[in-house]
Amino acid sequence: MHGAYDPATALLVVDVQNDFADPAGGLAVRGGEAIVPYVNGEIAAATEAGALVVYTQDWHPASTPHFAKDGGIWPVHCVGGTWGAELHPALSGDAGPAVRKGANGEDGYSGFTMRDPTTGTTMPTELDGLLRARGIRRVVVCGLATDYCVKATALDAVADGYATEVLLAGIRAVDLAPGDGERALLEMAEAGVALLGEAAEGPDEGADEATAGAADADALDAGSDE
Repeated sequence: MHGAYDPATALLVVDVQNDFADPAGGLAVRGGEAIVPYVNGEIAAATEAGALVVYTQDWHPASTPHFAKDGGIWPVHCVGGTWGAELHPALSGDAGPAVRKGANGEDGYSGFTMRDPTTGTTMPTELDGLLRARGIRRVVVCGLATDYCVKATALDAVADGYATEVLLAGIRAVDLAPGDGERALLEMAEAGVALLGEAAEGPDEGADEATAGAADADALDAGSDE
């Protein structure tokens, strides 16, 4: 726990959804399920201190250029209204509002912005307005995955003027290419994000590495960059 929560702080719980956190998910992150008890502790601490808790969720249509089958790089995941898009059942998921991203086919890496995968045009989500309406000045970020949605959310938060912290024990990386997670941490630190605590030593041994490996292979076979 880091306990520095107050009413001017928001805890952003990024994409702790079945398709990422459950070993049977369509884009399972190795060790993703292992962060849930830690994240629940942070949610409880934030709530007790009067901080705002916001959840983000990927919420894709069944077909989108984001997916490898439609020309993107990712296996199908987090299709709105399906089991995969739901928050992990062990997560304390009712402590605040949810921001859903990518519902119209956009790339929804950041909780703050979405990007049209064909034109590159970016558009805001409701997150920044929600935070400013509550007088939030500082955000604490945890969730999945380090090298994509956590990184993008943290970088946008800094760019929008929020003091930004990432909880290392509450994140896991996809590592589509070896070292992506470490490079993401370096990029965040160089941008001014404070990295708090200690990173986990490795993936949860109970994670389905075969599922995650297959997802990685599908993405690599697509042959495209983000």
